[in-house]
Amino acid sequence: MTRPFILGLTGSIGMGKSAVAAMFRAAGVPVFDADATVHDLQGPGSALLPVIEAAFPGTTGPAGVLRQELGARVFGDRAALARLEAIMHPAVAARRAAFLADHAAAPLVVFDIPLLFEKGHRDGLDAVAVVSAPAAVQRERVLARPGMTPEKFAQILHLQVPDAQKRAQADHVIDTGCPIAETAAAVAALIAQLRPQS
Repeated sequence: MTRPFILGLTGSIGMGKSAVAAMFRAAGVPVFDADATVHDLQGPGSALLPVIEAAFPGTTGPAGVLRQELGARVFGDRAALARLEAIMHPAVAARRAAFLADHAAAPLVVFDIPLLFEKGHRDGLDAVAVVSAPAAVQRERVLARPGMTPEKFAQILHLQVPDAQKRAQADHVIDTGCPIAETAAAVAALIAQLRPQS
């Protein structure tokens, strides 16, 4: 039985991964968004809310997870983060499996996984594409975000695998430090290369 070619898409903060994921979607490639799935699983009415509340009292409400409260609880605390991941990961994996089943006939699918290298999520992927831009471009993009400070940016970078290391481990690198039309052309070329011709 044939299955889709599974491309893992990742990149550090501010590298333009969301824009590239949108380009794949616009070209008709199904994209599984791990971050959006986590948001949904932590949203109002989710079956995970009572489990999260039991593990981290005071971190959920009628609107779902209180992200700042929960973030403050797990940030910098490896044991707490591991407890949260033990709740979230099986649920995300189940959604990913359902997504794959829904798109079993597609020649190519993309798994958009922000922390692919950091969390060792390479299993089951046929190839990995890293979205990358020069450090100065990345810094400018991130510091333009509301509420971002140089200190916060430095902390986030410290927790992420360096861009050069990601590029070295990637099967494909998508450059976003160039005009957007060039990035779109690179994405189109990669789709043409990976999507089997029927």
